[in-house]
Amino acid sequence: MRLGVHPRVAHAPSFGGSTVCCVNCDPDVGGSPRSYISGGQKEVLIRYTYRLYKAMASVKHKELYIPDFEEVTEVLRGGLESNFANVSVDVVDCPDLTQPPFTLAAQGICGSPRLADVGGVPYLMPLANKDKIYNFEKVSVQVDVPDAFIIGAGAGPHHIVGVNNELIPNIRVGGENKTYTCKINPDDNSYILEKAKSKDFCLLANLYVSEGKPGKVIEVKASKRTGEENFVTCMRKTLKAKYGEKPVGFGGVFLIEKGKAKIHVMPEFSTKPIESDAAVNEWLKFYEMKATLVCLSTFISADPGLDLRVEHTHCFSHHGDGGHYHYDVTPEEVEYRGFFVPAEYIYRIDAPEKTHMIGRD
Repeated sequence: MRLGVHPRVAHAPSFGGSTVCCVNCDPDVGGSPRSYISGGQKEVLIRYTYRLYKAMASVKHKELYIPDFEEVTEVLRGGLESNFANVSVDVVDCPDLTQPPFTLAAQGICGSPRLADVGGVPYLMPLANKDKIYNFEKVSVQVDVPDAFIIGAGAGPHHIVGVNNELIPNIRVGGENKTYTCKINPDDNSYILEKAKSKDFCLLANLYVSEGKPGKVIEVKASKRTGEENFVTCMRKTLKAKYGEKPVGFGGVFLIEKGKAKIHVMPEFSTKPIESDAAVNEWLKFYEMKATLVCLSTFISADPGLDLRVEHTHCFSHHGDGGHYHYDVTPEEVEYRGFFVPAEYIYRIDAPEKTHMIGRD
């Protein structure tokens, strides 16, 4: 059997007289090329696959400004104290995040830390471009972290789930996939949180990527909200106030340990163009969800000209709640605890050519 060759791989490496089009294709027997090529050939194939995946989608990246850990803890502490009654920010060793209640797919969030903004809201609205399908394995190659640990927020694989849905990524590429999706039940407008059945996602995602290693992280605790900003927005705006146009990006995980939060879940794709934030809010389904919520978050203080979504947080739980985090609705009761790492780079993958600012909250 001879596989067809993608037009962008006309010069793909050849082994045994057969052209290999990607790392998972065997041109002759339908298995993995790893099963029959030599070590040297394998290295050539892996290097080629990197170039192929990058060529198949527009990828740009920029370095981010990385402040000193001790300095940024002071900066975050000061900003959060204007919005919460009780605050602590410290540099600590990352705990084992595979353990409850976090239950992440890797032990830590350190090693080659970077952000990835994939696709974008303009692929979702005014009307959805359902052809925009992405894959975590390919993203790990595109951001130069093979076998990456990936967390964050995005739109789930509608072609797998059957309807539009929220994505709560939590995956070790080449390892365990603990990602969740959350969809609306059209019969009663309830939501259904379930384990993902695919490594695909669609339309958009904001991802924190690392090697999943233990290491030094910034632990942030905040309780009893006194201001108007949510937990993530407060940190992002604090960084913006300190560092201005120097882009400082963070990714990590936090718990809402007490209280409730306003969360949305996307329903099925709109058949009517969504052309304003008011129309977005009319289309979305909003709920109050209770602690404990495990929230996976990315935020960046300034957009270095890449048309970014500057913050995005999705959450899951072990009691059936999950979706897109907006803010807590119990300021007197709420307690946050999280672990974050500043990212070294921001990668922009397949940015929409026609863009807008609708629906980026």
